[in-house]
Amino acid sequence: MKFKNVVISSFAYHLPDQIMTSEEIEDKLAPLYQRLKLPGGRIELMTGIKERRFWPPGTRPSDLSTQAARNLFKKNTMKPENIDLIIHASVCRDFLEPSTSSIVHHNLGLRPEAMLFDLSNACLGVMSSFVVAANMIENGSIKHALIVSGENGGPLLFQTIDHLLNQNDITRKSIKKYIANLTIGSAAVAYTLSHKDYVHDGHFLLGGASLADSSANVLCHGSGDTVSLMMETDSEELMKSGVALAQKTWEETKQELGWSNEDVDCFVGHQVGVAHDTLLKQTLKLEKCPTFTTYGYLGNTGASALPVTLNIFDEQKNIPKGSNVGLLGIGSGINSIMLGVKW
Repeated sequence: MKFKNVVISSFAYHLPDQIMTSEEIEDKLAPLYQRLKLPGGRIELMTGIKERRFWPPGTRPSDLSTQAARNLFKKNTMKPENIDLIIHASVCRDFLEPSTSSIVHHNLGLRPEAMLFDLSNACLGVMSSFVVAANMIENGSIKHALIVSGENGGPLLFQTIDHLLNQNDITRKSIKKYIANLTIGSAAVAYTLSHKDYVHDGHFLLGGASLADSSANVLCHGSGDTVSLMMETDSEELMKSGVALAQKTWEETKQELGWSNEDVDCFVGHQVGVAHDTLLKQTLKLEKCPTFTTYGYLGNTGASALPVTLNIFDEQKNIPKGSNVGLLGIGSGINSIMLGVKW
């Protein structure tokens, strides 16, 4: 896929204040750790995640996405009345029905003519929304799209802790499928994509590639309960399958954009943990390419992970104008979307 007229015109994020460290999680799980003779410090050692954040119980994803969007509009690059489409793209949602996007649309006072829908694709929700919105901009259906994601990992984290403490049949082997739940964090993001002719500045979305290996859909299953989530993951196999698909997607992306590895000035990947980060860089031969991570203090924030990391990357490091930036997305299912951006 290639885009000629699409820019990332603005972006913003919203983070919770409440923090839980990996050490605090293990303190809560002390009875289980003692029974299974598990060594302390294993979560941070295995994942590189020192802490993750969460919002108070009852906080709705729409509240988070709304605040991220308001933070975006405060920058005065984009006005709410110019939005033609809003997509809510997080794993978390308020209800199965109606769409969470309808709530955010109302909260922000967007025009009745602004289309709205939710797009769910695990941790690739925002990246998938980029592709959908960019194609709509290219074909002239819209001029400006607002893409939001409000991930609240608190319910999953606390439900998992309770589950592990109350299941007497948990073993050293069976606990592995719940470890990924203990890495989940919370973050909200808002991005606008625009036709280049209707904004003064922006980062050009060049295009890229999308591939799926749906045979691997069995490796991660989350329940449909929006209040008390539960997820079981074969983390090791999911990592291997995801990185294998990422390698193929990266090769197609480079071919589509006419890039080689040497043309990439920096990249951002999905924020899973240190093992995934290391294997991805080795497999894609990007060990020497500058990157940026947030999983150490945010954990895995689902569909918000890659976009919030890109935002903080630019905020803290000021990505140089003219840089070729790779967005290397992977999500369970398994899907991979990789996009190039001219900063």
